[in-house]
Amino acid sequence: MKKLSVLFAAVMMVVSVGMAKAQKIATLDVMGVLNAMPEKKKADADLKTFLDTKQAEIKKKADAGQAKLKQYSEEAPKKTADENKAREAELQKIQEEIGQMQEKAQKDLQAKQDVAFGPIEKKLNDAVEKVAKASGYDYIMDANSAAFVYKAGPDATAAVKKELGIQ
Repeated sequence: MKKLSVLFAAVMMVVSVGMAKAQKIATLDVMGVLNAMPEKKKADADLKTFLDTKQAEIKKKADAGQAKLKQYSEEAPKKTADENKAREAELQKIQEEIGQMQEKAQKDLQAKQDVAFGPIEKKLNDAVEKVAKASGYDYIMDANSAAFVYKAGPDATAAVKKELGIQ
């Protein structure tokens, strides 16, 4: 039993010496780098245009529905109960169509974002990996992360920007 505890103590010392090896860690302003990339600026502009177009279509449909609602409300006392019920169903259908348009616009926007930002993220990740290997960093962490309690290590932001060819 004594030999087992001595062996365990020896193994623990070897493991703790290995863990104590200093690791090189750097930080990176990920959002700063992304926002400086021309590809991201173009993707953002394209997505904004797409979103503005979809919002205009939805607003047009909603305005038409509001106009019908106003008209039907004013004419309701002069119409029969069946006509008012049919008009109410029509307004409900318009409201459902608007909801479907909003849902579809959100899904389309998400799909466009995935397509637009995928290559940008890959390019950034490739540059980070290249800088990490060239500088001997074991870890590069996002400097904007709330998980940081203290930051005093090197900053890899400039090296990654240089690798990407941006200022």
